[in-house]
Amino acid sequence: MTLPLTEERLQSLRRRLLRDKNDIEQRTRQNGHFGLTNAYRESTGELSGIDNHPADAGTETFERGKDVALLENEAFRLERIEAALRRMDTGEYGRCAACGRFIPAERLEALPTAIYCLEHEPRQREKEGRPVEETFLHPPFGRTSLDERGDQNGFDGEDAWQIVESWGNSDSPAMAEDGNIDDYGSMAIESDENDGFVEPLESFLATDITGRDISVVRNRAYHRYLANREGDPLLEPDESADEQT
Repeated sequence: MTLPLTEERLQSLRRRLLRDKNDIEQRTRQNGHFGLTNAYRESTGELSGIDNHPADAGTETFERGKDVALLENEAFRLERIEAALRRMDTGEYGRCAACGRFIPAERLEALPTAIYCLEHEPRQREKEGRPVEETFLHPPFGRTSLDERGDQNGFDGEDAWQIVESWGNSDSPAMAEDGNIDDYGSMAIESDENDGFVEPLESFLATDITGRDISVVRNRAYHRYLANREGDPLLEPDESADEQT
C-alpha cells in the first residue's frame, strides 16, 4: 500500500520545483527566448535577404523553427511545474488524477511534476490508430499502381517512378534490396525490365518506312541476346558473307 508523502519530503519537492521554475524563467530571459526576440534582419546581420543564396534563408528558417520548438518545450515544462505547485497548495499533490490513489514517492522523486501514477500515465499508451495516408497509399504507389490487375498493362504510377528514379536517388548499393548488383543502374525497381520494347528482338531489329528493308543493329542488347542463346547465331555468318562480297 502506497503511503502519502511526509511533510518533510513534500517541502523538499516544493523547493526543487521552485528551483527548476526559477532556472527555466532565468534561462529564457537571458537567451532572449532562444533568440526569438531578435528580428530576422538582426539575426542574419543583413538589411535584406533578397541578395542571399536561398540556402542561407533555409538555414535561418530551420534555426528559427528549432528555437520555437525549444521555447515550446520550456513553456510546457514550466506549465507542468506551476500545475504541480498549485496541487500542493490545494492538497491534491501526490494523488493520481485518474484513480485518486497516492503516487509512489520514488516516482515523485524522479518526476516531481507527475500528475498520474504509472498505470494511468497517458503518455505510456501506444497509439492504436494508423495514419489515414497508409490506407490511401496501399499498395505501393497507391491507386496509381496497376500491376495487380491482369487486364492492365498501361503506364501507371510505378512506371512514372521508374522514369524519375533513372535519374538517380539517394540510395547506395549498400541499401539496395538485391545485394548482388554491378552498378547504380541496377538498383532501380525492376531494372532488368525491357525499356521501350517487349521482346529483345525489337531492340536491335530495324526496318525502313516501307517495312521491306530489314537490318540488324548490333548493339549491346543484340550481343546479350546471342550470349544468352536466345536467338539464331546464323546472323553473324550472314555478316561475314556480306563482307566477302
